[in-house]
Amino acid sequence: MASDGHPQPRITGSLRSRLAFSIVMIFAIGGIVVAIAAFAYGRTAAQRSFDRLLIGAANQIAGSLALRAGEVTVDIPVSAFELLSLAPRDRVVYGVFASDGALITGYETVTRPDDDETFYSGVFAGEPTRFARVTRQFAERTFLGSVDVIIGQTTEARRELARQITLNALIAVAGAGAIMSALAVLAVQSALRPLRQIEREFAARSSKDLTPVNINVPREIGSLVLALNRFIARIDRQLHVMRTLIADASHQLRTPIAALRAQAELAAEETDPERQLRIVERIHDRSRNLSRLTDQLLNHALIIHRADTVDRKALDLRTVATNAVAQTDQSMGEGGQPVRLDLPEEPVMCQGDALSLVEACKNLVNNATNHGKPPITVFVQGTGAIARIGVRDHGGGIPEEMWADAGSRFTKNAGVSAKSAGLGLSIVDAVARAHGGSMEMERNARSVFQVTLNLARVEDDE
Repeated sequence: MASDGHPQPRITGSLRSRLAFSIVMIFAIGGIVVAIAAFAYGRTAAQRSFDRLLIGAANQIAGSLALRAGEVTVDIPVSAFELLSLAPRDRVVYGVFASDGALITGYETVTRPDDDETFYSGVFAGEPTRFARVTRQFAERTFLGSVDVIIGQTTEARRELARQITLNALIAVAGAGAIMSALAVLAVQSALRPLRQIEREFAARSSKDLTPVNINVPREIGSLVLALNRFIARIDRQLHVMRTLIADASHQLRTPIAALRAQAELAAEETDPERQLRIVERIHDRSRNLSRLTDQLLNHALIIHRADTVDRKALDLRTVATNAVAQTDQSMGEGGQPVRLDLPEEPVMCQGDALSLVEACKNLVNNATNHGKPPITVFVQGTGAIARIGVRDHGGGIPEEMWADAGSRFTKNAGVSAKSAGLGLSIVDAVARAHGGSMEMERNARSVFQVTLNLARVEDDE
């Protein structure tokens, strides 16, 4: 809880730290993968390099084989071992074997392969050793068969070369990782800069500034800014509703309340029973008008408030029309004729707030009852993608040049009179706008005036 009494957000760590940790983990995993790959590559490269030396030495020895008096002789060239001297710390071992496995020359302990492999691994004198085998065929009259030349070398130089290759690769990767980390830090700083701009934007604002945020931000943060702007707009509308209600109440209620008080004082001082009765009747009429005005003011504020706070649900406009007629005081009209209903057989579905739509329809009925002529009909229509609910009567209605201002508050075009505050059509217009629709008026050739609330139609799921 902050010192000003407002709850503080729960801080669950730094976004910069999270990004840095994620980048470090990515680099670490990548480094491990690269290290494993570099080690495998180093071993393979070292193995191939020394295997070429082994096979070269074996070929030279095999090339020196000769037949003398039916026997295989070997004159091992010095150059064969010079190739292997590139690994001075490794031991070299060789053996030349006849086809029956008899040793012609070399070491008896040389490991022979179980199959026809050219390269294989073994052990010599307790050390791991890599062997290469070359087979030379003889088809002479004095000798027919094959001779295997096997030469081996311990693997210390191979391991050292593999380690060196791996180390060099890791050093290169570490250098590249350091550079990439520095670039990643700069990228994170740059990516978070719009958030700091938004923070400074709100910190510099006064409590009365509810204008939308208007700064250049990346696409990923654009949705956040749009959500903030929508939230600001909702707050602004709610404050506007509150300010409007306060202003309307103070302006519109002060005069009738003062008149009621004056009439009550006259009634209290009046001694003539007949005159006192007339004053009481005027008090009753003014109190009814004041009650109607108060209801309309509160309903107007409620409708605008519900536009931002109530979720839309699928509903049938026929039900809305039926409820509106049932809740309307029809005794206020002339002629005593009941309000009619003109409803289709099929449902006319839309997404909306049932209470707001019923209230709008009631105001249309009351407007027609007070200012129109019977018969009064509440109708519902579904035309294409438009769902319509409205009221028609046989009165003259509002002059066509005043239709554009009919939805404004407290205007004569909206029906202001001694008995009405002119908020009825304003409520209807507010409901239409809250539902993304519109209020329309029309007059046909039979002098029928109608006001229609147009809404977006949805398919019936049932």
